[in-house]
Amino acid sequence: MGTETFLARQPIVDAEHRLFAYELLFRQSMASVSAQISSQLQAGVSVISNTLCLGPDWLLQGKLAFINLDEATLMSDFVCLLPPQHVVYEILETVPVSSVLIARIRELRQLGYRFALDDFVCLDEYRPLLPMVDFVKLDVLEQHPEKTVEILAHIQRDFNGQFIAEKVETREMFELCRNSGIQYFQGYYFARPENLANKSIQPGQLAVLDLMNKVSKCEDLSDIEEPLRRNAALTLRLLRYANSAAAGLQQQIHTVRQALTLIGLKTLYRWLALLLVTARPTPTNALAARTAVTRGRICELLGQSRLDRQAQDELFITGLFSLAEPLMEIPLARLLERLPMPDAVVQALVHQTGPYAPFLKLAEASERGDFERTARYASDIDSSPEEVNLAQLQSLAWTEELTSEASPATDESAYG
Repeated sequence: MGTETFLARQPIVDAEHRLFAYELLFRQSMASVSAQISSQLQAGVSVISNTLCLGPDWLLQGKLAFINLDEATLMSDFVCLLPPQHVVYEILETVPVSSVLIARIRELRQLGYRFALDDFVCLDEYRPLLPMVDFVKLDVLEQHPEKTVEILAHIQRDFNGQFIAEKVETREMFELCRNSGIQYFQGYYFARPENLANKSIQPGQLAVLDLMNKVSKCEDLSDIEEPLRRNAALTLRLLRYANSAAAGLQQQIHTVRQALTLIGLKTLYRWLALLLVTARPTPTNALAARTAVTRGRICELLGQSRLDRQAQDELFITGLFSLAEPLMEIPLARLLERLPMPDAVVQALVHQTGPYAPFLKLAEASERGDFERTARYASDIDSSPEEVNLAQLQSLAWTEELTSEASPATDESAYG
C-alpha cells in the first residue's frame, strides 16, 4: 500500500556514550551496507525526502539529524523542507569554498539551520567557514592521531563550536579522542549504521485522512461534500455503500449531499476509518483486515451497556486501528500524527492503558481463544465469558454481512 523508503542512521554519542544525534545516510535498499552514490544531489535529496516520509519525530526521537550535502543540494530549495530545529547539514569536503557558498550558509543560518564541516582537513581555504559552522567532524581512521591533535590546536582560535570524531573503531581511539578534548563520537566502536525501511503514506490514504479530519471538525456539510465530489473513486464508493443493506437506509441515494445527510457524520467517519485501514487487502493480510473489523465491533458491543454512544464509537475505532500498523505498513505513531484521536483511544493503542484498554485486551483474548484471560478481562469490565462469546459471534456475523455488501474491506478500487 505504500512506497518503500530506505536510509540508514548511525548514532553520534557524547563522552559518556549517551545518544546525542544521528547521522542519516543514503541507502538504495535494506540490504545495503554502504551507499553506491552516482549523484550526490540525488543522495542528499533522497535522505531529506525519506526523512520526511518516515517522520522526523519517529526517526529521530527528539535528537538531531546530521545530513551530508553537496554543493548542488545546498544551493537548492530542498534543504528548507526539514525543520531547522531537527537538522545539522554537513558540508562535504568536496564542496569548493566560494563567496556564493558563504552567502548561502549565512542565508540558511538566518533561518535557524546549523552546519558542520565533514572530514575536515587543515587547509586554509576552509578557514572562512569555521566561524559559521557549529561542528567540525574529524576522520580519525584515515589520519594519524598526531594529525588530529594538530588540527585541533590549529583551528581553536577561529572555531568556537564542538568537535565530532568519526570512524572511531576501537576503545583506544575513543579514549585518545576524548582526552584530546573532542566532545562527540561516531563509529563502529559504538554502533554500525542501522538500515531503516518504511512505507510512506500514499496520496489516496492522505485523502481519506484529510476527510476524517474534516468530519471530526465539521460545522457545515459543504466542507466535506466538495472534497468528496472532487474524488470520483471515493464518491462512487460512498454511493455504493449508502445504497447497500449495510447502511440500513430505506431509499435510493443518488447524490453525495443526500448520502451525507442520511448517513450522518458519525457513520461517515466510521466508514472512512474502515476504508483507511482495510482497503485493498492482499492475500497475506485479508484475514487481518477482517479481524480488525471484528475487533472493532466486539469492543463496541461490549461498551453498549456500559458507556455512552460517543464512547462506543471510540471503542470501535480503538479495535479497528489496533491492527492499522501491520495492515497499512505505516508506524502507528506517524499515522496518529496525521489523524489526531481522542486521548482514551491513543492511550489504549499506544500505551495499553486508559478506559478503553480493558475492552481491547478482552477482544484480543477472545480472538485467541484464551479462556483464562478472557474470564479475567471480562471481570475487569463487569462482564462474563458468556456475554463476550455472544458479542464475538455477533461481531463475526456483522463483519461477514459488511464485507459481503461490497464494503471498504474488500474493495480493490477504494482509493481510485
